[in-house]
Amino acid sequence: MQTEKRFKYWQWRVIICSMIGYAMFYFVRKNFSFAIPLLNQEYGISNASFGIIMTLGGLIYGLSKFLNGILADRTNARWHLVIGLSVCVLTSVLFGFADKISTFFTGSAEGEGFIRGMVIVMAVLYIVNQIFQGCGFAPCNHLMVSWVPPKELATKMSIWNTSHSVGAFVVAVICGYLTRWQLCFWVPAAIAFVGIFFIIITLRDTPKSVGLPELPKVKGELDDSEQKDPKAFKQFLMKKVFLNPVIWVLAVTDLFVYIVRFAILDWGPSMLSDMGLSKELTGWTVAIFEVAGCAGMLCAGYISDKFFKSKSQRVCAIEMGLVAACLIGLHFLQDAGQPIFFLVLLALAGFLIYGPQALLGVTAANIATKKAASSAVGLIGFMSYLSTIITGVGFGALADRFGGWSWIFITMGGLAVVGAVLILSLWGMKEGSAEA
Repeated sequence: MQTEKRFKYWQWRVIICSMIGYAMFYFVRKNFSFAIPLLNQEYGISNASFGIIMTLGGLIYGLSKFLNGILADRTNARWHLVIGLSVCVLTSVLFGFADKISTFFTGSAEGEGFIRGMVIVMAVLYIVNQIFQGCGFAPCNHLMVSWVPPKELATKMSIWNTSHSVGAFVVAVICGYLTRWQLCFWVPAAIAFVGIFFIIITLRDTPKSVGLPELPKVKGELDDSEQKDPKAFKQFLMKKVFLNPVIWVLAVTDLFVYIVRFAILDWGPSMLSDMGLSKELTGWTVAIFEVAGCAGMLCAGYISDKFFKSKSQRVCAIEMGLVAACLIGLHFLQDAGQPIFFLVLLALAGFLIYGPQALLGVTAANIATKKAASSAVGLIGFMSYLSTIITGVGFGALADRFGGWSWIFITMGGLAVVGAVLILSLWGMKEGSAEA
């Protein structure tokens, strides 16, 4: 009884503290989107240029998330997080000196050469930031599957997944009140710097590291001795992850989920500013999108367990169809002169899109077992961040070409329909099964 009570204490401590730690990564990640309109106003940098930066960074992040997923299954999660967040804080500080760095290399404080230098500096810093942002989710996923048994994972992972929404919400509100683009980098970096020490003090890797028994082994899971054998572990990964058709269906579906999510997060401030909203209201609107996403994740996890017998893929299919309807509605409302209805529908889209974002990873983790869960989620993460090809370069060019966002809403709606149809192929799959 005493051991069970102590395990519960540590389980919830790891869940809550890793949520806070991961939220810190978003402080030095999503602040870039709020600096874009200010940089555009001050220097005239085009949306297409920022789109290219976000696409390159997103692709690098996806690859980093994949590689860190494999690494996280075999490393200490606490120090993995600390290293990643430390570098991200440093790059965010340097972002605020992008103009000074450009002047140092170009010898000028204005003109095309100076602007080009700033774009290159920001691109390099953004890519470095995204490489180490990949050290965020993978070790947290390792912590969750190490401390939470499969039968509880859907509900508790849905709770944990609100961490990025909380981080994005807080940084959106903070940056919404900052009037200098440099502060959009420096203020979040200062907060995240404190988060580094919070992670060191509060987190521990596995139950074994605090003298508690490990979670029971599930069917098909490697023994600890087998996991240390490179050949056995490679064969296990190939079977459970890389050659598993269900994992690939989940991965491609997540690609469409992230197109919708990132289009709103990355271009939301610019999109809403073009509609005539104030900078403060724009910040609150993007923040509300994240709050709605938090509620959506919690509801999706509960509904999945309560009404669909943990068949999460069914909830994902229904919600993706409803997201498509919201996006088409946003297309018609953007020129209707009724911003309040637009904001409500945007919040509803956030509520719906974050359910699949959380549940697809839970399904993959249960299939791969805790010994390969981070690798499976890493593969899904890599596929999902291919979305930046569309949301970065694609949507940035569309916005510049057509002078508005109409075609972007239509494109997002169509891709949400494709995602809904794809996940429907797993409607009959039993939770935890690798067979459709």
